[in-house]
Amino acid sequence: MSLTSVILASQSPQTLNNADTRRSAKYHPSIWGDRFLSYNNTMETNMQGKQQVIQQLKEEVKRMLMAPPVETGLGKLELIDDIQRLGVSYHFEYEIDQTMQQIHENLNGTYDDDDLHTCALRFRLLRQHGYNVSCDMFNKFKDCDGKFDESLHHDVAGLQSLYEATHLRVRGEDFLEEALAFTTTHLQSAANRLSPPLSKQVRHALNQPLRKGLPRLEARHYMSLHQELHGSRNHVLLRFAKLDFNLLQQVHQKELSDIARWWKKLDFASKLPFARDRVIECYFWILGVYFEPKYYFARRTLTKVIAMTSIIDDIYDVYGTLEELDLFTRAIERWDISAMDVLPEYMKFCYEALLDVYAEAEQGLASEGKSYRIDYAKEAMKRQVRAYHAEAKWFHNNYTPTMDEYMEVALVTSAYSMLATTSFVGMGDIVTKDSFEWIFSDPKMVKASAVVCRLMDDIVSHKFEQKRGHVASAVECYMIQYGATEEETIIEFRKQVSDAWKDINEECLHPTSVNMPLLMRVLNLTRVIDVLYKSEDGYTHAGTILKDFVASLLVDPVTV
Repeated sequence: MSLTSVILASQSPQTLNNADTRRSAKYHPSIWGDRFLSYNNTMETNMQGKQQVIQQLKEEVKRMLMAPPVETGLGKLELIDDIQRLGVSYHFEYEIDQTMQQIHENLNGTYDDDDLHTCALRFRLLRQHGYNVSCDMFNKFKDCDGKFDESLHHDVAGLQSLYEATHLRVRGEDFLEEALAFTTTHLQSAANRLSPPLSKQVRHALNQPLRKGLPRLEARHYMSLHQELHGSRNHVLLRFAKLDFNLLQQVHQKELSDIARWWKKLDFASKLPFARDRVIECYFWILGVYFEPKYYFARRTLTKVIAMTSIIDDIYDVYGTLEELDLFTRAIERWDISAMDVLPEYMKFCYEALLDVYAEAEQGLASEGKSYRIDYAKEAMKRQVRAYHAEAKWFHNNYTPTMDEYMEVALVTSAYSMLATTSFVGMGDIVTKDSFEWIFSDPKMVKASAVVCRLMDDIVSHKFEQKRGHVASAVECYMIQYGATEEETIIEFRKQVSDAWKDINEECLHPTSVNMPLLMRVLNLTRVIDVLYKSEDGYTHAGTILKDFVASLLVDPVTV
């Protein structure tokens, strides 16, 4: 999330030590008001009447998926790709895994005659499923000078498939780096001469590659293009996907109404008016982490935690005096309701609500013998607050850290390690104590996710924040330490973000450190950042791109 410091330029660190002087970032109020407080079950009733149709369509899609031949080329690959793009692959995880395993087993040199589209699609799907296939399979598309064959320049389908495949690259894969530059250049040129809907698809891909996109948003987008792009190809699958989307939307709307009522009862909007009122956006964020119905408890828990984290972040960055923040940090370390007695009134509301969120989750896990998970979640939150406190002390002491100092703390304040840890809490039997020990070991994938979050956040936020006066972000720290210009700094950070994505891709290849569903939570958290922070802080300024995203997933049903 944004989780950044915003301070009015007219106020100095010295004046802020006065408990009567309060900062204000002047965040805009919730754009949704009470829109989600009530839940209309009319559509739910209509969807229940279609359950039999949905089940029949699902069985038809399953038969298509398992029909022979499973080991061959384009038809089966495109079917799997469509199922995934349309957002219904969670229904067919076993069948898709079996099919991809057979495709991998039959990979050994049997596809020499494939075109670029088929080769690149196969490569991407195999990498997505954890198979460490070599990019040497693309060598046949180079000429004798090692350059891409000129015949590829106008192969839009092939270029787009290769472009999407390059986003599964790991460090050291120079060919895929070259392929990304090559395909980007030629697709940008092609987009200007293609007619809709192909031009729309190409432009969307250039802005939001599949690997970094949120599956629900990508599904909504692809549904609108599928029929135009492919005509009558697989109308059964398309209809199933649309009905399933609407059915899930009802599930999510009902969940959100419960959370909205919880938030309304807390009344943070009036009790803590300095903080961002973003619970709807928080639910959208966590919907990006897991949307499947089976993760209801996990989704509810993590949404409440991220909503509380946003409030705590604003207490540290916007409103609290250093003396108050000292008290709050010590209270979090104690994690006991009696610790709030020494807190100022506005902090008491937050502290009590935070403890209630974790107590509720612990109660839900106790009957399954899994309450130990909350201990890990609490420790992650304590670590989070310690880092917030460290940044607050930097500001109040007017201290600019080195890049190493900054990143050690700022990777924690990005909140992504804490959110990744908490995302495991409600995920069922697949999670063990070893899963939490892994995530507490600061593994490469979680660190890479935090790097993406922190640097993308700082790149788009630092100008907005500097206008108000701001503790140094990564941009300022780097510019000061290395004498770099802002442009040079951002180029370097974008390279580091790109390298972090390569690390994430590598950690998702077999053999993995933990089960793939757990890695998917970290991957999905990273995807949220790419979607919301590509050109602005979409969370803080929630009335722009995020508003449309929320509407597409949680307000407007798909026309079937």
